[in-house]
Amino acid sequence: MENILSIEGLAKSFTLHNLNKQIKAITNISLYVKEGEFIGITGKSGSGKSTILKCIYRTYLTEGGDIWYNSTKFGPINLALATEREMVYLRKHEIGYVSQFLNVMPRTTARELVKQSIIEMGHQEEIAEKETVKMLEHFEIDRELWDSYPATFSGGEKLRLNIARAMVKRPRLLLLDEPTASLDESSKQKVKEIIKQLMNEGTTMLGIFHDLEFMKDLCNREYNIQEGKFQISTKSL
Repeated sequence: MENILSIEGLAKSFTLHNLNKQIKAITNISLYVKEGEFIGITGKSGSGKSTILKCIYRTYLTEGGDIWYNSTKFGPINLALATEREMVYLRKHEIGYVSQFLNVMPRTTARELVKQSIIEMGHQEEIAEKETVKMLEHFEIDRELWDSYPATFSGGEKLRLNIARAMVKRPRLLLLDEPTASLDESSKQKVKEIIKQLMNEGTTMLGIFHDLEFMKDLCNREYNIQEGKFQISTKSL
């Protein structure tokens, strides 16, 4: 099995202009992910976990290093150097991202959000509608809320909608940035069911979870990060 993602010497720092100070977030991060694997990244808050995922998704521009992704459309592409046009395509069709926070266009309903994600993948309206209903039901989002704006949702409802919207696309590579942080046990199990389903369908995942029990029977390997650097060894979970 070949690598779908290879990160080599990744580095990122942030400048606090008001303090004239530079903070190193991650230094010399290297890892590989084979197709179909689920890789977990663990570490304390502020250790640099989310920075790695945001560099892959290009929410952050990297400071150094390479992020090689084996794309269906572009072949091997260095995400650290990819154009904005290439990144827009990859985010729409190949790479998904789930975080704790829901950022959506105003006046877009929950149903429309999920449906748009499916249509972006090239599916017909009828199929998109069926899959939307299935996903909203799976995550137990109250049917009365489907045609409402997410701004009115509770934190847990927003999070479940965010997860539904990303996972319904069945991306080749899915980045999970502590998506279950504020969910109850029942909702966490719903997320786990979808993760297992996606893994069976071949989706590759890179995830951050504070709940190590949640990760235990999902991850192929774990990378532990402390103060912006990986520990020398990785372990299988």
